[in-house]
Amino acid sequence: MTTQTSRRAVVPDDLFQMRWLQSAAIAPDGQAVAYAVASYDADDDADYAHLWLLHVPTGGTRRLTYGKQEDKNPQWSPDGRQLAFTSTRGGKAQLFILPVDGGEARQLTRLPQGVGGGPAWSPDGSRIAFTAGPPPPAGGSQSQPYRITRDTYRFDGIGYLDPAVQDIYVVAAAGAEAPTRLTSDLASNNDPQWSPDGQEILYSATMLPDSLRCFHPRLRIVDLHGQVREVVDEGMHVISGAWLPDGQQIVFAGAPEGLPIGSKSDLYLASAGGRGEISNRSAGLAVGIANRLQADMPSQLTRATPRLLVTPDGQSAVVQVQEGGRVALYQIALHGPEQWTRLAGGERACIPLDISRPGGSLLFAASDWHEPLDLWLLPGQGAAEQRLTALNADRLAGLQQAQVERLLFPGPDGVPVEGWMIMPAGGQPPFPTVLYIHGGPHGAFGAIYHFDTQMLLGAGMAVLMINQRASTGYGDPFATAIKGDWGNLDYGDLMAGVDEAIARGLADGERLGVCGVSGGGNLSCWIVSHTHRFRAAVPENPVTNWLSFYGVSDVGVWFAVEELGGHPHEIPEVYRRCSPITYAHTCRTPTLLVQGESDWRCPAEQSEQFYTVLKANGCPVEMLRLPECSHTGSRVGKPAMRRGQNEALLEWMLRYVV
Repeated sequence: MTTQTSRRAVVPDDLFQMRWLQSAAIAPDGQAVAYAVASYDADDDADYAHLWLLHVPTGGTRRLTYGKQEDKNPQWSPDGRQLAFTSTRGGKAQLFILPVDGGEARQLTRLPQGVGGGPAWSPDGSRIAFTAGPPPPAGGSQSQPYRITRDTYRFDGIGYLDPAVQDIYVVAAAGAEAPTRLTSDLASNNDPQWSPDGQEILYSATMLPDSLRCFHPRLRIVDLHGQVREVVDEGMHVISGAWLPDGQQIVFAGAPEGLPIGSKSDLYLASAGGRGEISNRSAGLAVGIANRLQADMPSQLTRATPRLLVTPDGQSAVVQVQEGGRVALYQIALHGPEQWTRLAGGERACIPLDISRPGGSLLFAASDWHEPLDLWLLPGQGAAEQRLTALNADRLAGLQQAQVERLLFPGPDGVPVEGWMIMPAGGQPPFPTVLYIHGGPHGAFGAIYHFDTQMLLGAGMAVLMINQRASTGYGDPFATAIKGDWGNLDYGDLMAGVDEAIARGLADGERLGVCGVSGGGNLSCWIVSHTHRFRAAVPENPVTNWLSFYGVSDVGVWFAVEELGGHPHEIPEVYRRCSPITYAHTCRTPTLLVQGESDWRCPAEQSEQFYTVLKANGCPVEMLRLPECSHTGSRVGKPAMRRGQNEALLEWMLRYVV
């Protein structure tokens, strides 16, 4: 048995030795699971993903695909004999079909624009739905002068929307015909799901060309003739949906428009006919469904839209529910009195993936403080859950595990706040400590794998994580408390947590650093502009100036209004008061700004402004630029971007904190 003393500390290169679960689906009979795993290729400095097959009764695995490509999103045919998946072999992603019992994959599409999302088999197995962008030259090109007419014309992680939005397509599984395009409305239409009778497709529509709130999905249904209808009216903010087995109703996660930003989402039932009365099935649940914890690992599951899984009998739905620093799986009744049961929980984060039919075995992924995502199975009829994979067992066996101590302390107004002191194995406190702040701000940290933390621990530092005011998982009053008042209660909660860690003898108050991404970058900038107690700061992709953010961010024109309470011309003083740039001239803390150059959520000018003010006022400051990197690219993007952020964060904290 490997002991903590015989294990070595984590180093930055360990990120590239791990295997990362990307997607998975369970066979209709529940006897097998197909899944995609990504790993790093040092020769190409690139990630590749391949498909694997797991036999549930024995636990045996078999690799299905090879090569320097990304094979993802395996989906079982209804008869369980074939897998449809997407692959980049040959260039842009296309649809392929692979016989499960052996044989070569057969290419199903050859679209010049490639395939985006899917695949989804029709109930009879004769057709497959998927998504793809507009065919060229209709998609246009940004290499020549071009005109913009969309309300929101570019989006983080996507780029300019006109050539990138998705439509719903259907292709015969036999491959005898060209794909049929069912939608063509300049929206980005995703997540196709067939109706039980195979005559319609439910999907999520975002990036509507005439909406500034393009981030908010609309739930729609299209038939095989291209006729589209709305499931619920535009007064609902929808996250995701699913058919009930009778084909007459749709269950979806969402919340009414007009609630304070950060309010919880609930589970609703609606008529598939559209625009009928809807019923809330989780109104009595104190915390929202479909929330998740912020991780640091390159898995598409950590950023994918949370799924709703309807049980085979249609009586309930399985959803993820964040409970503070944990994410559990709940089964919520769809009929009768409100009722829910926790199916899987504990000190971890769970993600529902699939349900076998008719058996009802629940496939899910789970991660905790110490391990990245792995596959688990919860068989039907009350059987105990079963771990299916241990993708990184051999790698983790030789690495030290963190010590995690939960903190519960009062915020500045006495409201309880939760946090965690994550400490190096075998070390003795007090530790040099990095306050790592989550983004959102309506997100949360907790029991999910976070590589930056492991790396900092490996260098002898502790990491303090706090779910400050605005965090989800603690009820609506907590999550909505900072509207129009950024930098007050949230800042107070963070400082109270630092004081608590010092008072317990865990953190060294003379050796403190602070960092965070997005909203965490905003608070990092705020902190070093309001106190000199930190020796170093690494804000990544921050919001520093709400006024300019309003005009340049892909979500600025609605997000700033929701968060601050109005437009800049209506409440200019709030925009000034809540912007770190207002106070940046007071900063004396050595600051390294990390900025993705293709970040359209918090564009580079936000970091550039802060950098310039610090330079002009004599504060030690540097900026790391990440070329062609999106808002989350240092976590899920190209290896070079992940490596650059990791090494820069570690070097800065070692230089100034330790």
